Amino acid sequence: MGYRVKRIGLVLGDVVCILISFALALLVRFDFSFSKALPYWHLGLGRFPILIVIRLCIYYVFGLYSRLWQFASVKEALIIALAGTFASIADYLLLHRFQPGGFPRSIIFMAWSLNIFLTGGIRLFMRVRREWANYVTVSKQMARLGLEQAASSGNAHKILIVGAGEAGVIVARELRAHPEVGQEIVGFVDDDPSKQGYIVAGYRVLGTKEDLPDLVASHDVEEVIIAMPSVPGTVVRQIVSACDGLGVKVLTLPGVYELLDGKVDVSRIRAIDIQDLLRREEVKVNLEEIGRYLSGRNVLVTGAGGSIGRELSRQVAGFSPRSLILLGHGENDIYEVNIELRETFRDLNIIPVIADIRNDERIDWVFSSYKPDVVFHAAAHKHVPLMESNPEEAIRNNVFGTWNVACSAKRYGAERFVLISTDKAVNPTSVMGCSKRAAEILIQALARGSGTKFMAVRFGNVLGSRGSVIPLFKRQIKRGGPVTVTHPDMVRYFMTIPEAVQLVIQAAAMGKGGEIFILDMGEPVKIVDLARDLIRLSGFDPDGEIDIVFTGIRPGEKIVEELLTAEEGTGTTLHERIFVAKGEALLDDNIQEFLDTCQRFAGDNHEGGKAFVSWIRKITASKTTDERLSQSAGEAEGSQSPKRRAALESLRLRKESTGQAVSKLSR
Repeated sequence: MGYRVKRIGLVLGDVVCILISFALALLVRFDFSFSKALPYWHLGLGRFPILIVIRLCIYYVFGLYSRLWQFASVKEALIIALAGTFASIADYLLLHRFQPGGFPRSIIFMAWSLNIFLTGGIRLFMRVRREWANYVTVSKQMARLGLEQAASSGNAHKILIVGAGEAGVIVARELRAHPEVGQEIVGFVDDDPSKQGYIVAGYRVLGTKEDLPDLVASHDVEEVIIAMPSVPGTVVRQIVSACDGLGVKVLTLPGVYELLDGKVDVSRIRAIDIQDLLRREEVKVNLEEIGRYLSGRNVLVTGAGGSIGRELSRQVAGFSPRSLILLGHGENDIYEVNIELRETFRDLNIIPVIADIRNDERIDWVFSSYKPDVVFHAAAHKHVPLMESNPEEAIRNNVFGTWNVACSAKRYGAERFVLISTDKAVNPTSVMGCSKRAAEILIQALARGSGTKFMAVRFGNVLGSRGSVIPLFKRQIKRGGPVTVTHPDMVRYFMTIPEAVQLVIQAAAMGKGGEIFILDMGEPVKIVDLARDLIRLSGFDPDGEIDIVFTGIRPGEKIVEELLTAEEGTGTTLHERIFVAKGEALLDDNIQEFLDTCQRFAGDNHEGGKAFVSWIRKITASKTTDERLSQSAGEAEGSQSPKRRAALESLRLRKESTGQAVSKLSR
């Protein structure tokens, strides 16, 4: 009701402004001679009603009655000017162009400027009124809480804001509006030379990052807030280093990947985390291109309860699909993501499905029931050492589970199928890496001659995912150490989960079928450096208080992960952070033989893992032929124990039944 009253008030105010602007324009034009102006006023009086209606309609189209003007900014001022200009063009046509002997053009021009001034003035008054109300409220709160006295006695926390941009201004205003937090803003720090010495949001820009030590000392600063959500991690690292040893607490706003809703407030300010030091520039995605293939479509996310699957579901939901199918094996995880998305996207049709991707009949039912147009396949076993101990599960889940979902996607006419792969699939030395490489090979084989666009997206480690090294380090630091690192030279590529998912969604928009996309992971990071940074951020000294212990490389691990094989090479795409591998598909007409061999290796709980790794490494060394496929499988089997060979022989006797079972998967 209140909003309707305000809108009616604005409309009436605009009507008054229109009449006043024309009256003033006439008086100015005729040197405030009422006798000369009056005939023209009577001339236009008959057309003013339609002129007012047209002008109000234009204002409505430009949204002048659907905005909260107490939060108005420069953008809103430009909209007012644009709406006023279009309305004045209508005035010109009504009062001069199509009316012989009508209003002089000078009057219409002056009325244009006066109208913009008066219309904008009404709305500016609403903004000023809000600012004054906030000021009065803050003053009362400060008086009640005694914070002015606390500040003078040195009890209020003195803070510096790094970044005098839009985010910094919002932080300053938010802190000023919440005096109960007990923080006194000293000023801004910004590296932009054009801002030095100027006042921003009521506070002066005192210097650059290099001046931080002097400013902290001279102003008794206790906290430094980094209000630059889009800067890369190198800048954050420089600021943290500049504050090292100064005895100040360094806080920050989350990066752009965490601020997808664009909201900045006091509650978002948090302590520096390791992901801030590794932050990269914002990913620029083509929203129109993404919207075309996601909006109004049925989208299936497998592994939706996992780290990547959950973020995929969040971001896909933002593109308004017709339905979002959340498929996972763990009921608690699917329950949690289902509840989260329903609270955020109330109008979205969300379908939670508990299913095991290894169950081909269940997966077939899911596709036949919900007919997904787009499939993001994130379900996988991913822990390298664990899969070394359980190779049969890695093969069954990552290879045959992928095959089940992909074949159903093809059978029921899905438009796109996106496999979430890993850098561990490149020159793989682990069972997990080989199982993901085998999944890539099958996806590329299915893409040939298919109406479904099959593709894979390959990237490295993501910060904060389940089983990642960061949670492990945090637990070890909380216990007082030591922090365990496998090798001093161990390096990995890292990116945040939201960043990786944005690039996955963008890559899927560009896929034509058969590609393996590779995400730009930036520079590799030494794990030992990561451990030292995390220890420092936790408030400890890595050289004295918490030790780092090297434990040795675990089974299946490599010192350096790769994103490409030597044979693949890369090609560019339309996106600067996404590349495509140039390697050819490895399977021709021998998909069945490939599946049969994977099935045999999955049947041996003891020696199958080593043989599987050896076999995948051989067939991916160059383009595979039927002869090479059989030869490499035979060599891998021949190198095994008598017990292993006996088991394989038994499996061969059941090859016909096995082949029928696998054929069912590929129907």
